[in-house]
Amino acid sequence: MTDSPILDVPGAVPAPDGSPDQGVPWHFGDPFAEQRAAARKVAVVDRSHRELIAVTGPERLAWLHLVISQHVTELADGAGTEALVLDSQGRVDAHMVLAHLDETVWLDTEAGAHATGARGGRQSLLEYLESMVFWSKVELRDATAERAVLSLVGPDTDDLLTRTGLPAPAGPYAVAGAEGVIVRRMPVGVDLLVPRDSLTGWWDRLTSEGARPMGSWGYEALRVEAIRPRMELDTDDRTIPHEVGWVHVAAHVAKGCYRGQETVSKVHNVGRPPRRMLLLHLDGSPEVQPETGDPVLLGERTVGRVGSVARHHELGPIALALVKSSVPLDAELHAGAEDRVVQAAIDPDSVPEATPGLGREAARRLRG
Repeated sequence: MTDSPILDVPGAVPAPDGSPDQGVPWHFGDPFAEQRAAARKVAVVDRSHRELIAVTGPERLAWLHLVISQHVTELADGAGTEALVLDSQGRVDAHMVLAHLDETVWLDTEAGAHATGARGGRQSLLEYLESMVFWSKVELRDATAERAVLSLVGPDTDDLLTRTGLPAPAGPYAVAGAEGVIVRRMPVGVDLLVPRDSLTGWWDRLTSEGARPMGSWGYEALRVEAIRPRMELDTDDRTIPHEVGWVHVAAHVAKGCYRGQETVSKVHNVGRPPRRMLLLHLDGSPEVQPETGDPVLLGERTVGRVGSVARHHELGPIALALVKSSVPLDAELHAGAEDRVVQAAIDPDSVPEATPGLGREAARRLRG
């Protein structure tokens, strides 16, 4: 994927080397002001580095139902959801968001998304899905060159959509289309799947109507606050859906016939997961911060793994972490490795409920 043309917008700063958000703007000069605009009004984020797959054909829903973790046989036109691909042990291979509109299911996922093939090797997500078609009447294509993702975040999102002539779908994951744009309501904000050749035009149109440009720095901080996991950052090669709040959200516990379903059902019905994803408040006095993959320590003992690390405009430095379920919520923790170890405290509001929801109060407040 080539760099986004939005990087040519005045003030756009590219993401640093090694960032999963390379190719799109990291910020536009003031990431904290961008976050405040998203919390109080509305901001637009370039997420055009995400990959898209289009699924068509008369058996698209029945076939998808067999290969992903979500129940989609009755996914209505104008509806969306989240879903996973699991390996045979129930560990998460890939996460995707769906939008069903006009006889096409659009899957958008992380750049470089992959899955475990039938023989154990790693394949791109598209290659894996193609290998599972067999005789089903479906067609798949790489749609990354066709459409790009822009995200709107903030309480004024619906007003902005109206001003730009786009629909404002009601309800979680509701989908609508106009002017060649697919609009999908998300737990945090609204996603627009715009024609890629019109990406700059839609960016200009949205910003001219009042959306503040926001980079991935700000978007990631709001995602972490809302406790929304991200593949490869908040997951490792042992992660099961229950640990990161994807049961019910992206993995159906009652339907059978998908790889890894036995683990999903067993953990849901007879036990708690070995780890749970929590929000950590980090000591902001040192100049250093932990990095993704660093350990979470209780005394000298490793009790978790650091995931996404962010600097929030109100909360300061925060992180998502997979922490052993046995760790007390008031434990005095440290996060980091080598010379970047800082004190960390668990946010008690981040403790998942018995039935996972779609995020904490921040997600509801930021839903556009």
